[in-house]
Amino acid sequence: MAPTLATAFARRWWMAVTAIIENLLFSAVLLGWGSLLIMLKSEGYYSYMCNDEGNSSHFNLSVSAAPLAPEEDDYDYYPEGVAVGPGEGVEMRPLAPLDGPLRMNGWLICKDQDEMLNMAFTVGSFLLSAITLPLGIVMDKYGPRKLRLLGSACFGFSCLLIAYGAYNPNELSVLIFIALTFNGFGGMCMTFTSLTLPNMFGDLRSTFIALMIGSYASSAVTFPGIKVIYDLGVPFITILVVWAACAVIVFLNCFFNWPLEPFPGPEDMDYTVKIKFSWLGFDHKITGKQFYNQVTTVGRRLSVSHSLKAKESSAKLCLSTTDLEVQCKPQEEAQSFAKSILSPLFILSLVTMSITQLRLIFYMGAMNNILEALSGGDLNTVSLYGSIFGVLQLLCLMTTPVIGQIMDWKLKDCDDGEEQKDECSKDQPKKKRRDRKIQKVTNAMRAFFLTNILLVGFGITCLVPNLPLQILSFILHTVVRGFLHSATGGLYAAVYPSSQFGSLTGMQSLVSAVFALLQQPLFMAMMGPLEGDPLWVNVGLLGVSMLGFLLPLYLVCYRRSLNREMEEKANDSKIYFRINGSDLPEAFV
Repeated sequence: MAPTLATAFARRWWMAVTAIIENLLFSAVLLGWGSLLIMLKSEGYYSYMCNDEGNSSHFNLSVSAAPLAPEEDDYDYYPEGVAVGPGEGVEMRPLAPLDGPLRMNGWLICKDQDEMLNMAFTVGSFLLSAITLPLGIVMDKYGPRKLRLLGSACFGFSCLLIAYGAYNPNELSVLIFIALTFNGFGGMCMTFTSLTLPNMFGDLRSTFIALMIGSYASSAVTFPGIKVIYDLGVPFITILVVWAACAVIVFLNCFFNWPLEPFPGPEDMDYTVKIKFSWLGFDHKITGKQFYNQVTTVGRRLSVSHSLKAKESSAKLCLSTTDLEVQCKPQEEAQSFAKSILSPLFILSLVTMSITQLRLIFYMGAMNNILEALSGGDLNTVSLYGSIFGVLQLLCLMTTPVIGQIMDWKLKDCDDGEEQKDECSKDQPKKKRRDRKIQKVTNAMRAFFLTNILLVGFGITCLVPNLPLQILSFILHTVVRGFLHSATGGLYAAVYPSSQFGSLTGMQSLVSAVFALLQQPLFMAMMGPLEGDPLWVNVGLLGVSMLGFLLPLYLVCYRRSLNREMEEKANDSKIYFRINGSDLPEAFV
């Protein structure tokens, strides 16, 4: 039995904490691809493609699972007196001559294997973003509960598929494509549904959106953590089966705590009022704020006759209590979805997200090869830096609240558009408050300026062929990824109707995912014509990254236009005061 919105509101803190933990362990875990790649190669995925002795790397890796029995011709590749068996940890060593076939955990490894597995990563990472458009449309209409249940089931199924493929990799390696497809779909269901949960936290919505996105981005630490367990000698298949069982716990948590209805935005829903009046039977049919407005409207209409009598007996007229259309005017119709996606603000956000996604995904896909080139083929160093990159993914969770606070800066001091008009307090000076929309645009402008500056800094560090400097690249990569998604989600939540949040986020993710498919030809160009040197690819991506500044520059112009509209509105109000000789703007009807 699904709980009601009122019950969900009472459990919002439990739901928020568990959603963050679930995002860390079950959302975009594919972002930790570097560690998963090593484990897949150690389990023999697509090892059968490595038959050409010239198609190999320089060094090899041996991990703590029992290797396959080597062929007769391969015995001379292992140094005498060195035993490799279960529980002996991770050991990096050259196992063959530089021009001979190489093995990882007893399985052959080669460049063709890298390209095939990288293609599987491209498919999974594409679905991680592309599927969000249909997900957003479905979630806006039916709510997050069903999608979250489906996502947890798909994620658990993907873990079982990878485990089954590892059972017989020579025959079942192709299952990695299907498994990563379900993994990307399930992970995005988990992430996307959690982005509506912050609607229950009012003025802190952008901060909680940032926390959800931070936990999503920090999920890249999951596979490095699993690799540590794997290196301790725990079988790969056992790890994946336990992980699938944990996905069942996520399924049950959603089943008992997430409501069927979508979470309304703070502007559309007053949960405190809803809970107060839920005993009248409106729990599923009308929001609390709408019910409150209807009650007050009916009460005012019933008092019209009394007010008219008072007007006849007195020369004073209080239109603010008589003229219902002033206080109870209907809300303006929300702009259509087509108008939203064709707005310059949304189009420029697509440009910024697409370019940045390509920049970040290319780096993740090619990171092991880049580190191998910088370290001269020392796989000990590659593994060490890969682990450092995985641990640093937790920075997303710790740094994204910074962008959330920037997006929520001084919103509590802003005018929410519902002026309190009390004619009896004319003598008290009216405190001038900030306009909420202008403040939101200003906050978004600052967030995107900061994000793009960090992105340019990341591009510059990638140009320097210095291995220790890559740690700074790891930090900037992690921070930019968390900042970008948080700023974009906060911008959509602030500017567009809450009923379109899922669809707009899905459209943005779809377009950026299609654009990010260019990372595969870029990777192949780096490994082929450029002979493993990423310099010119990084130079081109750095130049394209400058287009990201178009969005904050547009927000500067957009803010100026909003300020002009406010000034014109203020001047018009002064004219009305002069004509009517009144201090009340509502006196002019």
